[in-house]
Amino acid sequence: MARISLECVNSLPGIPLSVLSVPMENKYKCQQCLQVLRKPVQAQCGHRFCVHCFKQLTSSGPKPCEACRQEEIYEEPISILNSNEVFPDNAAGREIASLPARCLNQGCSWTGSIKEYEAQHEGRCEFERIQCDACQVMILLTEKERHLERECEARTLNCKYCKMTFNFKDIKAHDEICLKFPLQCKDCGKKKIPREKFNDHSRSCAKSKSACPFSEVGCKSVIENGKLSDHEHSSTMEHLRLLLPMVLSMARVRADAPGPGEWQEDSGLGLYRAPEEGVNMAAAGAAASAQPVDLEKKVSALENIVCVLNREVERSSVTLEAFSHQHRLDQEKIENLSNKVRQLERTVTMKDLQLSETEQLVQELQFCTYDGIFVWKISDFSRRRQEALANRTPAMFSPAFYSSKYGYKMCLRLYLNGDGTGRGTHLSLFFVVMRGKCDALLKWPFSQKVTLMLLDQNNREHIIDAFRPDVTSTSFQQPISEMNIASGCPLFCPLAKLAGKSPYLRDDTIFIKAIVDLTGL
Repeated sequence: MARISLECVNSLPGIPLSVLSVPMENKYKCQQCLQVLRKPVQAQCGHRFCVHCFKQLTSSGPKPCEACRQEEIYEEPISILNSNEVFPDNAAGREIASLPARCLNQGCSWTGSIKEYEAQHEGRCEFERIQCDACQVMILLTEKERHLERECEARTLNCKYCKMTFNFKDIKAHDEICLKFPLQCKDCGKKKIPREKFNDHSRSCAKSKSACPFSEVGCKSVIENGKLSDHEHSSTMEHLRLLLPMVLSMARVRADAPGPGEWQEDSGLGLYRAPEEGVNMAAAGAAASAQPVDLEKKVSALENIVCVLNREVERSSVTLEAFSHQHRLDQEKIENLSNKVRQLERTVTMKDLQLSETEQLVQELQFCTYDGIFVWKISDFSRRRQEALANRTPAMFSPAFYSSKYGYKMCLRLYLNGDGTGRGTHLSLFFVVMRGKCDALLKWPFSQKVTLMLLDQNNREHIIDAFRPDVTSTSFQQPISEMNIASGCPLFCPLAKLAGKSPYLRDDTIFIKAIVDLTGL
């Protein structure tokens, strides 16, 4: 018996005692883990261990056998556990493998042998519960992947906006500070504005409202940003009226200010003032109330204000004219582009029509025959029949076929729920003469015998109906429209013959065959 190598053994501790369906004999117990032996090995003293347990015991060198000491049979060197003096106990392994076993997991009814438990069920039971490494919650083994992806409170996520990593439980807190989180402007309704750009949008939003710039002098209006210019133009007189008391007060202050000096334009206020700016305004106002008002200086100050406002109006008029001119140019460009779009739409429509005609021609060529014999395969019979019952598609046409290359052009028309006297009880099948390119060279009226067949897919008993055209009927005269009135068999085949395991209906498909007698052509 060869010694066992413990270097490459990939094993587990012993099997839990409760897995056994019968009381366990002591000889099947591991002397280390006290569980059912898994891959048993026997030391030279005769005691058995799981290969995993023995490897752990001797990982740091030979050890004395504690079981020998407990049984008071300890004897050196036999009772020294050494990895070089251990052998696989195959006999005990076979006996243990045949013991009856059951699954410990609640809700699982599996039973079998220890061998089947190790090979097929252990670690694979859908009722086995394990602890999540992240949130420590007990979960079913089969739900581990779903739990880690969707339910675990401690799972790690990446913000879909800023790509920052955080725990799921912190998602709401992160959304409150994420600079890329999309917000919606309550004024204009625009969505998906990143938080970091929301303030810039609020300042430039045409629908956002703010106080009039003249609110400092008493204007109470709150205007949308996009309509601020309109408000300033329409309320110029009102703003001047509000400015007048302040201007008069300043004019009185300036009139009584000490020291000579010429009036200069104050670029910040759009007014005119003297260069002596160091005068105390409160003291000047008190002095001005005690002195007479100089009417000429007041008039001069107002004239200067009016001049400034006139220049603003002129500048606004020039800007408005430029905008009007640009608007006209833009309208012309839009009109030109609209014309081009309409032209392209007409071109695309023509191309679509040509493509549709080409597809129809290709389809005709694909199924077309030139010998007066045509086999029509109709698949999806059940669906087409339901559409016929609902009257959505009561009739269907076959592809065209010919009596010869330059002969009569014909097709078939089928009513899956019947037509006329056959409605609701029969398949109705009709023959249709179509307008062809060489009709002028053919003999009219059409007088060839026509045979219609529903093919038995077992090739036993086909349903056959035949007729010779009534040469007085308009159905067989030379066509003056795309196709003549259909003529044929309203009671062609009872619908009952297609019920159950019908030889005429297989794989939801039927085959109809038409034969045109070419005698005399």
